[in-house]
Amino acid sequence: MRKVALAALLVILLSPLASAETYRISGKATYADTTPVSLDYVYVECEVGAYECYQYRGTKAMTDAYGYFTVVIDAGNEEDGLDILLTLRGENFTHIIDLTAHQNSPENKVYQDIQLRQNPAPSGFFMGFGCFIVLFVLVFVSVLLRTGRRLATKEGRLEFMGYKRARELHCPVCKEMVFQHELVKHLIVDHDVEPFEAGEMTGKVMRKTWSEDE
Repeated sequence: MRKVALAALLVILLSPLASAETYRISGKATYADTTPVSLDYVYVECEVGAYECYQYRGTKAMTDAYGYFTVVIDAGNEEDGLDILLTLRGENFTHIIDLTAHQNSPENKVYQDIQLRQNPAPSGFFMGFGCFIVLFVLVFVSVLLRTGRRLATKEGRLEFMGYKRARELHCPVCKEMVFQHELVKHLIVDHDVEPFEAGEMTGKVMRKTWSEDE
């Protein structure tokens, strides 16, 4: 008798599971401008208080590169006509479970496309390219302005043509500014310094400018 009662209880408990069938919702997800929503998740959500729907909450499916998706749930006869929500990127779309349409479909699936009200976010590539163009324009304008200022002076125009003004150094004796290539001559002629000593003095002055350049 116990075995019979246990078998009957198992039949009662498992009968809803036995009546459940795989229910597939397929479609294409697009933005407002009809471009596909690629590689994003479509979730199953429920209206507040729709407790019969809670068993499906969290079910998800990823769209492919062209925006196509297939959400798969197990639906029994008692769920026929139940409202569920398909959620994508924060927007909700109502779907009514229709077991008859599903059973009569040659492919055993029902179809529902999703079109968002939002447009796709700007592509990172184009944003990066736009930043590069802006940066290039700013650098170009800066170089153009500096070149213009240089060309406005006689020294700048000579430098632009390849003539660069010789560096001037402080004479270690009189502290006057003397062209670098004339410092040795200046020390010998104007200060009666021996040629060898004049060369050493010039070298010391030039070494100071090298350290400043570094």
